[in-house]
Amino acid sequence: MCVCDLRELVGSDLSTVSKHLAVLKHAGVVADEKRGSQVFYSLRCPCVTAFFTCAESVLKKTAKDQRASLGGRGRCGA
Repeated sequence: MCVCDLRELVGSDLSTVSKHLAVLKHAGVVADEKRGSQVFYSLRCPCVTAFFTCAESVLKKTAKDQRASLGGRGRCGA
């Protein structure tokens, strides 16, 4: 995926996306490939996507548990 596509996807400016991708590249999470004037990035280990699925499940479970602990109370304890 090229930086321009990622920029649109996350809604940030090109500079911000490029800086984050540089950090991910340095950490070994993504690889880059220059094609003409564009740089394309890919995950070095696609299993990373499983982490996001797991994190989403944890967040949903936590939210559900928090709602249950409110015991049907509305906002602000009303």
